[in-house]
Amino acid sequence: MIKKIDGGVTAAKGFEAAAAEARIKYKDRKDMALIYSPVPCAAAGTFTTNVVKAAPVKWDQEIVKHSPSVQAVVINSGIANACTGAEGYGYCEQTAQAAERLLGIPASSVLVASTGVIGMQLPIGRIKDGVALLAGAKADTAEAGLEAAKAIMTTDTKPKYAAAQVEIGGKTVTVGGMCKGSGMIHPNMCTMLGFVTTDAAITKELLQKALSDDVRDTYNMVSVDGDTSTNDTVLLLANGMAENPLIVQEDENYAVFKEALHYVNTELAKKIAGDGEGATCLVEVKVIGAESREQAVMLSKSVITSSLTKAAIYGHDANWGRILCAMGYSGAQFDPERVDLYFESAAGRLKIIENGVSTGYSEELATKILSEEYVTAVADIKMGEASATAWGCDLTHEYVNINADYRS
Repeated sequence: MIKKIDGGVTAAKGFEAAAAEARIKYKDRKDMALIYSPVPCAAAGTFTTNVVKAAPVKWDQEIVKHSPSVQAVVINSGIANACTGAEGYGYCEQTAQAAERLLGIPASSVLVASTGVIGMQLPIGRIKDGVALLAGAKADTAEAGLEAAKAIMTTDTKPKYAAAQVEIGGKTVTVGGMCKGSGMIHPNMCTMLGFVTTDAAITKELLQKALSDDVRDTYNMVSVDGDTSTNDTVLLLANGMAENPLIVQEDENYAVFKEALHYVNTELAKKIAGDGEGATCLVEVKVIGAESREQAVMLSKSVITSSLTKAAIYGHDANWGRILCAMGYSGAQFDPERVDLYFESAAGRLKIIENGVSTGYSEELATKILSEEYVTAVADIKMGEASATAWGCDLTHEYVNINADYRS
């Protein structure tokens, strides 16, 4: 049974975090963060599918694949270190070397992550100074975890973190995480920066499998604007300090661990969707009664990425034709004359269409339902038992304002 707890990356035993003001791009705010474990961790990662990959993505892919263990993650916001060539990759190495010197760990056990403007070189002197500040400030407190979550924000309006506990082999195992993501968010790997820590004892191979499998149903099901970032990264570190029996096979203990991981990743994914740039509400699209999961995924993703649907929800307009239209061009085959569609929120539940035709619903009630901060559209295509859920947000005037002037 999953126990939801307060906290983020420092919730799991042993993990420390810190935040520092390095003045990389922003003024009068913290813009670097550190995650640290006093003992070596098994590490797993998933990364952007964009052909244009930022230098930190390339560095982390190598470390996750080839390094025997990881002990630290150094993150900066403001500059993405993307499209920066050999110089940018060299700055990843220099950042890791600074952590090696200041934390007393191998540079090969240091992951790095960057988020912000593409095409600018990092001020490496400030980055190194920031690493020194982080090393001196790290702590295992909830406050330290919260400050780290704040430091990695760019256009985010709030820090995003979650944690949960489960029992494995008579031991309490904790999974906690933080992420950032508000714009350039589209489901094609994980669509943001995410960092998850756990004190579970689990092999590197199973840790990677658990993360890769779970990304499909969580971060990959989020879209804000249809743009897949150059820097998308989700990292998962396991330090084994819970002292549970080592998870070495896909047994009941592995299943319990996956449940906790799924809870944390789902919470983080939904927080990204709800904090989309300029957004006023979190939008959830459920496709049920599908023939296969793949069919349900195609349909739900198509609706959640539809700009016309997102704009209609911003206007609290039950323009269901846009939803059916988005389902129709998804590439998935279904019979539109069998589709039932519902809108749900804290204000109620309303069937909008039945067997592809309007029910003659109350526009007043529909508007009331769509005026809430969390709105769900449920499409039942009546073909089977499979389902999928995608998350996004409405499309507002403010989204354009933010992205028309992002670099200044």
